Amino acid sequence: MSLTVHTEQRGDVVVVSVAGELDMATAPQLQDQITDLLDKGRSRLVFDLANVSFCDSTGLSVFVRAKNSCDEAGGVVRLAAPQRGVLRILEVSGLVEVLHTYPTVEQAVAGDPTPATS
Repeated sequence: MSLTVHTEQRGDVVVVSVAGELDMATAPQLQDQITDLLDKGRSRLVFDLANVSFCDSTGLSVFVRAKNSCDEAGGVVRLAAPQRGVLRILEVSGLVEVLHTYPTVEQAVAGDPTPATS
């Protein structure tokens, strides 16, 4: 399966909607999009994961790198609406808190303190 990535500006936040499987083959595509956003000064990112059916360690590393880069730029990375399987991977890896994961895109954009639950 391929990966599609779309971006939408919402105030000072860019919502990055990702769909498909995020793995070794597709992660570079998402990384390129993130690099492009950072190059344009966009460092407040919300990743909408509602349509991500699979995410491996390569995909997780893209989010960690994005968080580190955005932190350095004074921004933030938040994950939103992960499917059950993806949320489980985030929980097991301990990244669900580090990457500020939210149940909905709206909560992530607002920075709502309510955490995602499985």
